[in-house]
Amino acid sequence: MAGSRWSATSPGRRRGPELERAILDAALEQLSTVGWNALTMEGVAARAHTGKAAVYRRWPSKADLVAEVLRTGLPPLGGIPDGGSVREDLFRLCVRMRDVMESRAGQALRAVLHECDHAHAGRFHDVIRAGLHEPAHQMIRELVERGIERGDVRADATSPFVADVIPAMMMYRAKVCGSEWADPDIAEMIDRVMVPLLSR
Repeated sequence: MAGSRWSATSPGRRRGPELERAILDAALEQLSTVGWNALTMEGVAARAHTGKAAVYRRWPSKADLVAEVLRTGLPPLGGIPDGGSVREDLFRLCVRMRDVMESRAGQALRAVLHECDHAHAGRFHDVIRAGLHEPAHQMIRELVERGIERGDVRADATSPFVADVIPAMMMYRAKVCGSEWADPDIAEMIDRVMVPLLSR
């Protein structure tokens, strides 16, 4: 499981980025242990060894704080080196997407979406969209174009619907079916769905 990007900060008199990192790390810890409903600004402040006012000065509400925790805590997808085939490139991307959602922040995000009310759900869905879905769609388009240039992807495989297939399947299996994506499952999806869809 990928770790948090925030370094542990020792208690003491801290200001600026150091204090913000401590608050964000404390909030992520609270999300991971007590969840969205039981998380309080007071609890976060106590965990970060700071005052409640220091938290409210930076984030006026629990939703603001949690959105920032999730936004900054999700690991970036990064680039996918050329693996020599669209099959290998897409497999690596899917593994990266799975690892993002299985990171500490990714697990907290899924838990928050299950717990929060409708008024906040849209905001946290926006975090998924900006932190994972949009980068994944962009990367899939780039990998398809790379495959077209390489010659193992058909030239007309640039429809936006093609880029929707992988994220839609991964989210459906994770959210609706409650199943995780092991490497063999990812490989089977790529081999049985994506490679036939993209092949010349």
